[in-house]
Amino acid sequence: WDKFRAGSFAYTSTAFPMLTGTLVTAAGYLPVGLAQSSTGEYTRDIFRVVGMSLILSWIVAVLFVPYLGSLLLPVGTSHAAHHDPEHAVYDTRFYRGMRRAVAWVIGARWWVIAATVLMFLISVAGFTMIPRQFFPSSDRLEVMIDLRLPEGGSFAASARAVKRVEAILQQQKGIRSWVAYTGAGTPRFFLAFSPVLQTPNFAQFVINTDNVPAREALLARLTAGIDQGEFPDIRMRASRLELGPPVGYPVQFRITGPDPAELRRIAVGVGEALRADPHIRNVSDNWGNLGKSVAITIDQDKARLLGLSSQDVATTLQTVLQGAMISQYRENLDLIPIVLRATAAERRDLADLGQVSIRGANGQTVPLSQIATVQPAMEEAFIERRNRLPALTVRGDIGDGAQAPDVTAEILPHLDALKAALPPGYAIETAGAVEEAGKGQASVNAVMPLMVLVMLTLLIIQMQSFSRMAMVLLTAPLGLIGVTAALLATGAPFGFVAMLGFIALAGIIMRNSVILVDQIERDLREGTEPAAAIANAVVRRTRPILLTAAAAILALVPLAFSVFWGPMAIAIMGGLVSATALTLFFVPALYAAWTRVPRAAQRPRAAGIEAAVNKNAIAQG
Repeated sequence: WDKFRAGSFAYTSTAFPMLTGTLVTAAGYLPVGLAQSSTGEYTRDIFRVVGMSLILSWIVAVLFVPYLGSLLLPVGTSHAAHHDPEHAVYDTRFYRGMRRAVAWVIGARWWVIAATVLMFLISVAGFTMIPRQFFPSSDRLEVMIDLRLPEGGSFAASARAVKRVEAILQQQKGIRSWVAYTGAGTPRFFLAFSPVLQTPNFAQFVINTDNVPAREALLARLTAGIDQGEFPDIRMRASRLELGPPVGYPVQFRITGPDPAELRRIAVGVGEALRADPHIRNVSDNWGNLGKSVAITIDQDKARLLGLSSQDVATTLQTVLQGAMISQYRENLDLIPIVLRATAAERRDLADLGQVSIRGANGQTVPLSQIATVQPAMEEAFIERRNRLPALTVRGDIGDGAQAPDVTAEILPHLDALKAALPPGYAIETAGAVEEAGKGQASVNAVMPLMVLVMLTLLIIQMQSFSRMAMVLLTAPLGLIGVTAALLATGAPFGFVAMLGFIALAGIIMRNSVILVDQIERDLREGTEPAAAIANAVVRRTRPILLTAAAAILALVPLAFSVFWGPMAIAIMGGLVSATALTLFFVPALYAAWTRVPRAAQRPRAAGIEAAVNKNAIAQG
């Protein structure tokens, strides 16, 4: 062939099957790009980048590469003297071996299909052994320390706690710098970081370490101090930065109900279940301890006789204890409020509160002790609500090597008895990483029907046959064989990002199947015998499939070492290996079984098909 014929043939024979396969691959990333959740924010750009890259790669492959080949490739080849120059490139030891292998596959089609199904079932069973994960911890070098004093703690007490932690940090090697925020949390300096609201009993550290070993050594030192009770009066937590939506404590159980006291009683049982698990440490709840308060019970009958109301008592006590603005002082352009309140000495002793004079609307004043009783009390200092109900969350950290979904699954059976004994109106819900993973999964599942619809539309346009489309679809889930093997071999967890890679892998597998089935159909239309058409298509597509798979696998190698993208890269790499074998061996066997290729054309199997392949190759030449 001359250069123009060769270049145009490359376009006319592969452009549209490649386009369909490319669009099917891009459609595999649709759930990533259209997921409406906080989780989707971290992965949405994958769809945009991969989609644009795939379209551009198709344009380059079908237009620029043939043009470049017509400019650079020589007119003659080393096979010019061969009796069949068009097919001489496939007459090598490697391709002859491929012909024999495909001939055997077609003859033993049902054995190949059965073996593939068996491997798929084994991979499904093995998939249950893969550790689950939502998002991994960040590989950044910062260490976060949260210090929370008992409710009602002062700013000065928080500052003293900060000094105690700083004394430890000064003795630790590998620390570059640190900053402490007292009375408030750190400003949001990282996308996945959730700031803490201002409160005087809270302080937070951001510590910059020199390297990962220094970070881990610091975490080990702080974790040991927490576990050994080095800070008994402080609720302390040391952690790495998170990737993905902020979760905080990875294992959490939320208790909801109308009565805060009953919630605390239930929380005791939940906390015991968490502490009994060997992977859980640093168990706490989000309400903290009860805060000190003063209970003032007004005798309404006496108050009404004196012309006093509860509002009068509340206003007077607020003025005495917190102060009331009585005027403003102007200094240049600034207005400075003038606040009236009792002196510090008068506000220090609870016994003096009963001597506060209450003035009614008629101008009469009486001591507070004559119309009310003043008693110290304890009450909830902080109540979080969810769906208008008080919600108390019991949470805990997990040790290195454990994954939050797996640990949560271990604890859930121990909560069954507690759930069965809950009063009406109360519930124990799973929160933390498991809840966020469920939200992310739900947002992806919501887009899955659209992805399937787009894939089906593309396949039916290309295949022009429902049976051929169904055959291609059957190959999509078989990527699980390679995914399971790769994740088990490397010990990588299956998280949200790996799940996205698995979904996209289905598109890659179907792309290869589309191109191969289209080549078989093309050869059949040209009059090639069915068995020879299958073998011819595999032989022609072997090198492109192997090279594209190898290029993709090698391109993913750098990502395999990434904390965030590593599980996805490993899943796709393993899936590509199995997808290559599926395309070259399983798809021919499936096609032969699906289209009922006559067995008469297969006696003897290998020799007969190989002879038919060579005969048709010479005829086409």
